[in-house]
Amino acid sequence: MKPRVTVSINRDGQFELYLNESGRDLLVAELQKLDRKWEHFHLDNFGDPAIEFATDVPLSVVPYGEEDKVFKHGKVLLRPDEWDEEYYPHVMKTED
Repeated sequence: MKPRVTVSINRDGQFELYLNESGRDLLVAELQKLDRKWEHFHLDNFGDPAIEFATDVPLSVVPYGEEDKVFKHGKVLLRPDEWDEEYYPHVMKTED
């Protein structure tokens, strides 16, 4: 079965991630590969001719809901605490 991953914002502004089994397995495999040397992977629509690189996780651009806004591109990044403490310390502040 071909992986199917759809990332969208629904009409209420909520983030939604739709996956078939193959899409789930691919996404989990890519997440498990992340480490300090391989700290990100891409999510992209393979059908878009503007994309010049091979993507790691293909995205479907067919919305589930009529008013859904579907993401065509994205990136997942591993951010170890030490990196964020040095480069983005504001994200390390705890919320009250």
